Amino acid sequence: MLPNHAPLAVAESFGTLESLYPGRIDLGLGRAPGSDQATMRALRRDPGSADRFPQDVAELLHYFEEAQPGQTVFAVPGAGLSVPVWLLGSSLFSAHLAAIMGLPFAFASHFAPDLMEDALVLYRQRFEPSERLQKPYAMLAVNAVIGETPAEAQHAATSLEQHFIALRRGRPTQFPAPRSVSWNEQERALIDRTLRYTFTGTADVVAAGISSFIKQHQPDELMIGAPLFSQAARRATLTGVAQRLMERQSVEVS
Repeated sequence: MLPNHAPLAVAESFGTLESLYPGRIDLGLGRAPGSDQATMRALRRDPGSADRFPQDVAELLHYFEEAQPGQTVFAVPGAGLSVPVWLLGSSLFSAHLAAIMGLPFAFASHFAPDLMEDALVLYRQRFEPSERLQKPYAMLAVNAVIGETPAEAQHAATSLEQHFIALRRGRPTQFPAPRSVSWNEQERALIDRTLRYTFTGTADVVAAGISSFIKQHQPDELMIGAPLFSQAARRATLTGVAQRLMERQSVEVS
């Protein structure tokens, strides 16, 4: 969340990571503060910092360029390092900015899908090649929750539902354990709309849903989240999805 940080500090932090783990680091930049007003004040950020996002992105990209003779401010480490920089978004603003700056773009379809299709069209139509990227490259995100039975998967998914509703109520909590829960009509409608790209069920059902999503929207890259309470359940979900998707791809290719 770039409004919470100085571009130079971000460049040096990710320059350090890239130096430690070459070729394994991506930097995703979001425009939202990512927190409430009290947290923003604690971070010493002003409410207008998001308005400077395009300028801050340009400044950050500059710090990854080779330092020039006479340059007085440069990132150490960071200058001259090849760190992939993405713009993140859930609206049209970052899609347009990523297009005109020639950067890869990742859309938060896993929790804010309403403008996903419009953002993809805008990004792909307005894209301008840059030194960093010659053609548009878009990532979409989905959630996956796998269970041995549909009922087991649906129960596990209540952790995400509780977490999401708590955020919308302005009362964020630690990620909760799954439990039986009843939502009112407005809450149920909100969950169904905003989390509609959460694929829940057995491994075969989830893999089929994700395959259809890929076929329909044609992302260049897909990020799959496993918003589950236990680490073991997360591993099981990601392993199950990966195995089934590879099996489906093998069948389609043959």
